[in-house]
Amino acid sequence: MNRISSSVSRSLRSLYVSQFLSAFADNAVFFVILGVLSARGSANPEEGMLGVQLGFLLAYVVLAPFVGTFADKNRKSRVLLIGNLLKTAGTLLLFTSFPPAAAYALVGVGAVVFSPAKYGVLTDITGEDKAQLYRANGNLESYTILAILLGTVAGGWLASLAPALGITVCVLLYLASSVLTPLISCREGNPELRYGASAASFFREVRILFAEPKSRFSLVGTSAFWMTSSVLRITFLIWIAQYLGVQNQLLQSGIIGTTGVGIVIGALLTPRLVRIEKFYRAYLFGFLMLAAILLALLPVHLVLTIILLLLIGTLGGLFIIPMNTVLQDQGKDLVGSGKTIAIQNFSENLFMIGGVGLAKLLIAGGLNVSLTTAGIALVFGALVWYLKGMVPRLKQAV
Repeated sequence: MNRISSSVSRSLRSLYVSQFLSAFADNAVFFVILGVLSARGSANPEEGMLGVQLGFLLAYVVLAPFVGTFADKNRKSRVLLIGNLLKTAGTLLLFTSFPPAAAYALVGVGAVVFSPAKYGVLTDITGEDKAQLYRANGNLESYTILAILLGTVAGGWLASLAPALGITVCVLLYLASSVLTPLISCREGNPELRYGASAASFFREVRILFAEPKSRFSLVGTSAFWMTSSVLRITFLIWIAQYLGVQNQLLQSGIIGTTGVGIVIGALLTPRLVRIEKFYRAYLFGFLMLAAILLALLPVHLVLTIILLLLIGTLGGLFIIPMNTVLQDQGKDLVGSGKTIAIQNFSENLFMIGGVGLAKLLIAGGLNVSLTTAGIALVFGALVWYLKGMVPRLKQAV
């Protein structure tokens, strides 16, 4: 028993650190690319980053029908390694005259490959222990958010020093993450799976997950959260400059980063505040998150804004962690763990592209950033209201 526990512990530690290093580099390289564009004399490098980010997001949508099968067909530790190597290759291309947007798109392909395996392998490691899977999800999410925060700051700092240094550091981080993947214990994949059949059945499997109440609740909830989060990261950056007069970019990024700190806190609190058998109660934190967003749009004082952004993140963590856990548990039996995460990525990135696109459309149409943010928040609220309507049926199912 101790030997098994030791193996599980080692695998989880290896996964957490591997994910941290890879996600750290994912976010650092984004800002390193901004430095590359500036160094190459781009007239408006910030605007150029829109195209760079779009390619990264589209990779999730385009490859979604295939990457879940790839994760389920192969040993997941091997899939994690391949994902890291693709990210490494994309980052190395930044040393050449290759277009940075195309290089980051290849990093995005690596991230798409990596994602189903990093979550799917949790069920391999934890087995039938749902409580341990619940804790592992919270820990993995915490490591990911921490990596996003630190990687964002480090990327901006490295880019300001020298883009070439930033590229080198990111490559080394991806390679370090790769070295850890063989230490993750997991089952062999299913070689019987075929990609052609997978692509044809992908949308049928989407329908299967959306037809099952628990997985639909989780998919709508996590997609709504990441849609809102992706918009807030942009609109609050504009808002604090316009309404609070914060022009310093380092201070701006630090303020926005408090939301990520809150998500880490929420992930750590989730096992204590939301029992897995009553996961459906997570919708309550969605309504509280909506209220916090609307309150944060009142330009009272910078300190209050920071506190509310921290609260938004904390409530967001409490909102999504139970849904992630339930989705993985249900999905592995319905369509396979890798395919479940691929479908989740597909849904979340469609929502993110739609949310950011709508926000840009509203701002371009002359609506101020405060009302635009409130509008997106109300869309989020409508989706949470939909989740509330599902609760009676979910109670019966439990």
